[in-house]
Amino acid sequence: MAKETLYEIWAKRNPKFETRFESILFREFTEYGGGSVESMASRGKIFGSGYELYIYAYFVGLYANKQRAISSESKVLGQPIQYWGNLESKKLRKAYPKLRDFIFTSLIAKTEKLDLIELEKGNITERKSVDFLIETMENYANYGFYLMEEKIKDNPNFFFRNTGFLNLILSIVRPSDMQGDESDLIEEL
Repeated sequence: MAKETLYEIWAKRNPKFETRFESILFREFTEYGGGSVESMASRGKIFGSGYELYIYAYFVGLYANKQRAISSESKVLGQPIQYWGNLESKKLRKAYPKLRDFIFTSLIAKTEKLDLIELEKGNITERKSVDFLIETMENYANYGFYLMEEKIKDNPNFFFRNTGFLNLILSIVRPSDMQGDESDLIEEL
C-alpha cells in the first residue's frame, strides 16, 4: 500500500472556525448546513456551501498577510477539504478542484512552523506537519472572518451590495485604488 502524501492527509482534514461566525456569516451568506445551489439564488445567498465562504475568508487573510488564532469556542466546518469544489451544478456552478491545490501551495509557502527538511528526515510526522498547515489555514481564515464582521459592524449592508465581497478583496489587493468611492473601482474594472 502506497504511503499517503502530505496533500492527501491535509485534504482529509476538516478545518475549524469560531462558532460566533455561524449565524452572522455562514447562515447569512451561504447554504451552510444544507440546501442546493438552485435554492441558494432564490434565498439570496451569495455563496453555496459553507466552505466557499471559508475559502473566501482564507484568501482575505492570506492577501492581507494577517492571521488571528481561534480564541473562542469553535466547530469543524462540516466537510473535509478533499470535497471542496468537487460538485458540478447543471445551472450555476462549475467544479473548481484546482483551488484546493492553490490553497495547499500557499500553506506550504506560508506555514512558518513547517520544516520540510525535518519531515523528510523523519524528525516530525506527516500528521504534525498537517496540524501546522491546518493551524495556518484556520488562522488566516479567522482573520478574514473578523474583518468581515468588522465591515458588517461599520455598515450592516456592506455585503448586500452587488460588489461587497469583491470590494473587500480589492481593498486588500489594491488598497491605493480604494481611497475614494468603492463603486469607482468597480467601474474602472
